[in-house]
Amino acid sequence: MMTEFERFSGTSRYITSPELRHAVNVAVALGRPLLIKGEPGTGKTLLAHAVAEQLGLPLLSWNVKSTSKAVEGLYVYDTVQRLQDSRFGDKDVSDIRQYIRFGPLGEALTVDEQVVLLIDEIDKADLEFPNDLLHELDVMEFRVAETGDVHQAKQRPVVIITSNAEKELPDAFLRRCIFHYIQFPDAARMAEIVAVHHPKLNEKLLKQCLEKFYWLRELHGLRKLPSTSELIDWIGALLAAGISHKELNREIPFLGAMIKKPEDLDVVARGSNRSGRGLLGR
Repeated sequence: MMTEFERFSGTSRYITSPELRHAVNVAVALGRPLLIKGEPGTGKTLLAHAVAEQLGLPLLSWNVKSTSKAVEGLYVYDTVQRLQDSRFGDKDVSDIRQYIRFGPLGEALTVDEQVVLLIDEIDKADLEFPNDLLHELDVMEFRVAETGDVHQAKQRPVVIITSNAEKELPDAFLRRCIFHYIQFPDAARMAEIVAVHHPKLNEKLLKQCLEKFYWLRELHGLRKLPSTSELIDWIGALLAAGISHKELNREIPFLGAMIKKPEDLDVVARGSNRSGRGLLGR
């Protein structure tokens, strides 16, 4: 039986480690943002969906881009619409509030109910982006400069922030977060994850798939390691083509489902020649 502190335990479609579950529950209990790092394909983004599902909360997503500005996550003042209304409409354009559009963070801080807010890939933006969010994430309030209105969260949102570690984040930002690094799953946990997506997969085929997958990941010199999602797609292709475990023992069909860079194909070819393993096949 879960205690009030242990609110998140994973879902039927999202397999978690005990350490990740603890990190989520600590962040929820303390009302702190949870910063999640890990290599691509380890389920960082899907974590927010799983937390929202189990806690029964709405999910708001802010997909950060290289051009993103912190203020855009709070609100945007639609000056273009106001100009059009002043020229062609019959609205009272003196009421600026009707032209304020809340972004994902602004919406999370103004709705009546508690929500899960995903700030996805925060390291894609410039270095000042995290610092520009310090006040809002710390005190959970913001001010609309054009109207002077101050909005404070009635209930602190559950904030989950993901990073692929492309850039270092400022220390002041890190101090305000609970941090967790998602380790890449070992073979046993990966088998659990695969079973969620391919529950009827033959055990011998699963064993061969995992053996090939981890062999690829251990090759020295790969620029992009195959991820969990790519393994699941690859297995789906094998099942659709009716590949047996005996065939998979001799070759690696549909290699393009897991290896995405031409130079990495050369690395695989060299590794295959050294080990005597087969390659594309189909």
